[in-house]
Amino acid sequence: MSRNRAAKAQKRIVQVENTINFNQVVKNPKRIFDIIPKSLGQEQLLLKLQDKSNHIVVAVGPAGTGKTYIAMQNAIKDFKQGLVKKLILTRPAVGVEDERHGFLPGNIVAKMEPWTRPLLDVLKEHYHPRDIISMIDDGVVEISPLAFMRGRTFKDSWVIADEMQNATPGQVKMLLTRIGENSRIAVTGDIEQTDRKVQDNGLVDIVDRLHKANLLGIVVQEMTRKDIKRHPIIDSILSVYQ
Repeated sequence: MSRNRAAKAQKRIVQVENTINFNQVVKNPKRIFDIIPKSLGQEQLLLKLQDKSNHIVVAVGPAGTGKTYIAMQNAIKDFKQGLVKKLILTRPAVGVEDERHGFLPGNIVAKMEPWTRPLLDVLKEHYHPRDIISMIDDGVVEISPLAFMRGRTFKDSWVIADEMQNATPGQVKMLLTRIGENSRIAVTGDIEQTDRKVQDNGLVDIVDRLHKANLLGIVVQEMTRKDIKRHPIIDSILSVYQ
């Protein structure tokens, strides 16, 4: 191959690499999207998430109300617009029937992946899986058990804490006090799906405390069965198990 052809080939490789360059993907304004709420509760939640004066937003409600989906979509949008530099996905490492991540093979990301799958599914609506892997490797997207949060401070980040009905009051307090400069936290959960008793339930505890104290910068959005949009049968299922 001649030197000229080799130079052209190398230039083409650089051009292809640039088309999937992470920073360009994130900052490309053509990729910015609109979030369309499907219920009054979802609209109220979205407005609270978009209000930058709300540093912490707690969303509670039944399955299928879109609390996690709306929170993730809003975080991804802020991420794409460069308003935050990092997405941190966490949840208590407690599963159905008390399954725990220690029984799963691989590193901590691999162990947590089954429990953070709902969050990653939303991320996959905007990024190719290989780009998500690259972002995780680069630390731009972080998957972390709640227990690993102690002692950290999150800056320029959106923290999405899902399934927090399985957290203790101490864990919720620890998480909320990790917030740093230009960071925000969304706490989501369904009290009806808790694996913890009410007196040990961090989500119940924080909602109760916030109802008693009108604090600036932290708000609660309570979703109802009227906000269920995943599938109409879910409301009937919840009625059976009520």
